[in-house]
Amino acid sequence: MPILPLPHPSNRRERHSIELRERLFRAALDLFAKQGFAETTVEDITNAADLGKGTFFNYFPSKDHILLAFAEMQLGKLRLAIDEARRTSVPMPQFMRSLAALMTQEPVRNPDIIRVLLQAFLSNSQVREAMLDLQARVLAFHAEMIQLGQGRGEIRDDLPAAEIALVFRQTIFGTLLIWSLYGDSSLQARMDSAFEIIWSGLSPRTPRNLSSSDAVTPVFR
Repeated sequence: MPILPLPHPSNRRERHSIELRERLFRAALDLFAKQGFAETTVEDITNAADLGKGTFFNYFPSKDHILLAFAEMQLGKLRLAIDEARRTSVPMPQFMRSLAALMTQEPVRNPDIIRVLLQAFLSNSQVREAMLDLQARVLAFHAEMIQLGQGRGEIRDDLPAAEIALVFRQTIFGTLLIWSLYGDSSLQARMDSAFEIIWSGLSPRTPRNLSSSDAVTPVFR
């Protein structure tokens, strides 16, 4: 299953180009997870993808841009999800819970990928600067999501949307980061638990909380 956002190719040449980019992307992420970002070379990636080194640079200016493509892929998922939320009447608690599941699909479910992203973010200034810009865009989308919920009366409106969005973002990212230290099967349960807790602070100030039957209260390390 492709993990990069795929346009609708109109001919065989475009389809072939998309397939090559996907092969390079997957090979790079796999190597980053196995041997580390800094230790992986472009030649390693092209050898793993069984492609010429020149082919790599037709799609990515550097190996750093693999990580940026990964981040853009996640941003694209978020943008599409929020667009869908605007078009539908799905309750905001349900939407936000499904969003966490959507954003932690393959390849995010590989804990090694999360650790590699953090390593590159902390050690590589080019990646860090680009990621900071991208994170600002992510936060803006989350703020749109909060504003949508506030407009529907489903999220408390006594705090700025940007402030709530930042706390939501930090909670989800922190949960993902802690899980990556263990890499077990608890990711979804951890996300559910984090959501239950954060929703108690996001819901309107009038009694309108999630039903007790939806509550998830596991205890994690």
